[in-house]
Amino acid sequence: MANDVKPTRKNLMAIEDRIELSERGHGTLEKKRDGLIMEFMDILDKAQDVRGDLAQDYEDAQKKINMARAMEGDVAVRGAAAALQEHPEITTESKNIMGVVVPQIESSRVSKSLDQRGYGIMGTSARIDEAAEAYEDLLESIILAAEVETAMKKMLREIETTKRRVNALEFKLLPELYDNQEYIEQKLEEQEREETFRLKKIKDKKEAEEKAEREAEAEAEAEEAEAKEEELDEVQPDTAAQSPTANQ
Repeated sequence: MANDVKPTRKNLMAIEDRIELSERGHGTLEKKRDGLIMEFMDILDKAQDVRGDLAQDYEDAQKKINMARAMEGDVAVRGAAAALQEHPEITTESKNIMGVVVPQIESSRVSKSLDQRGYGIMGTSARIDEAAEAYEDLLESIILAAEVETAMKKMLREIETTKRRVNALEFKLLPELYDNQEYIEQKLEEQEREETFRLKKIKDKKEAEEKAEREAEAEAEAEEAEAKEEELDEVQPDTAAQSPTANQ
């Protein structure tokens, strides 16, 4: 609260520095928030496309595996799946988007040729090959979806965090700093007026004392002059009585 701040010049300068710093931080966070929202919208568009592709790939893979089971039987399908020797490899790296570290997933050995799937070419039909290829495409879509969804969630969390910081500065910290600044300025102005009034009173008192001293000195000088005149008046008759002209 403003009343808890001591109204001093030092505190006023410190608050002004905090206001300047907070305003710069508020502007920077607003730019970051806006940039994150733009990046998030791009990722969201990509995520919607990836979700659509994932749903389509899943539906296509289900249709083809069901067709393979119907044509070849579960035993043949399971045997072809169990023959796989090389499993896909997943590696993760990271990239920075507006200060947010998001994963970048790389995959290898997902899509395979017929001779890399492990089962004999002569012992299976094209239905199993189509099902295997469909599930390879589905796995690639899942990996891409995992990357995009994770990035989107991290971006969304960072946007919410940045928005809270912007709101805290805009609606809490800065208003409190402005109130403190106004409070201190008002108190300092009051103190300055009081000091000016006090100095004026001191000046008036000093002038009154000086005036009284001057008047007292003038009165004393007048009394002294009057006394001298009276002395002269007393001396002059005596002098006139002793003069030769007066004796004749």
